[in-house]
Amino acid sequence: MSQVLTSPPSALRNDALSSVRTRRIFALLLDLVLVSILAAALWTVLLIVTFGLSWFFVPPLFPLVAFFYNGLTVSGAKMATPGMRAMNLEMRVHDTGARVPFINAAAHALFFYLTWFMPLLFVVSLLDGEKRCLHDILSGVIVVRRL
Repeated sequence: MSQVLTSPPSALRNDALSSVRTRRIFALLLDLVLVSILAAALWTVLLIVTFGLSWFFVPPLFPLVAFFYNGLTVSGAKMATPGMRAMNLEMRVHDTGARVPFINAAAHALFFYLTWFMPLLFVVSLLDGEKRCLHDILSGVIVVRRL
């Protein structure tokens, strides 16, 4: 069980940020697969339940599923998406190190997917000393290795 981080991120242990970028990329790939499966399953169920009418009325489900997937899993007890857990990562509030509230976790997902429209913004992670991406900074979170 991971202990609660009570000190500010500047006082993180030495290996808390070790290989975080690489691990985040692999976690993202796994999470994209899982969100795609969930969105496809939900779309199929809606298609069957509505006798095909949802084909015309259901908006793209992927962004909606991704929003709640990130919001619910990161704000949950394990403080990480399944992909992040597989890569031994967790997300915390930057200033306090506390568990991330749902609104911050969901905003993080929204900012992340908006960042895909401007890929050069990912360079921020290479310039930031704490390896935070722009969407991390905007939502007030930090991704660290599990304690």
